[in-house]
Amino acid sequence: MKCPFCSFRESKVIDSRPTDEDTKIRRRRECLNCQKRFTTYEMVESVPIIIVKKDKSRELFDRQKLLNGMLRACEKRPVPLEKLESAVDAIEAQLQNSLEGEITSMQIGELVMEQLRTLDEVAYVRFASVYRQFKDINTFMDELNKLLQEK
Repeated sequence: MKCPFCSFRESKVIDSRPTDEDTKIRRRRECLNCQKRFTTYEMVESVPIIIVKKDKSRELFDRQKLLNGMLRACEKRPVPLEKLESAVDAIEAQLQNSLEGEITSMQIGELVMEQLRTLDEVAYVRFASVYRQFKDINTFMDELNKLLQEK
């Protein structure tokens, strides 16, 4: 870390502690050249996730939009909000860990269905019926039969 006073490139860390929000680490440093002290903050760099939609348009990943879609699927179902938030956390972590700058809305839909399948089967079928655009009762029954076979 370069000293803000003398521009020397070597310093030692005297103290480290998390900030109030636990999103950054505050480090107190001392320059090895001029012995002056200064503070730095360290935080995780997040790469923006770009969603490529069916019409090839692009938009930034919106966590709230994802949660709202899952809430709609779970409407009047006994699924606690904490479980949905955990599912959204898992999806977001998976997207961040994939290291892909762009991801299709289709891939996100599949991740949502995976999460909903474990949380609530009715919510899963609701989401799948909209996401996969079931055309008739036969495609709906095919999806239900897949669920029954998995059990």
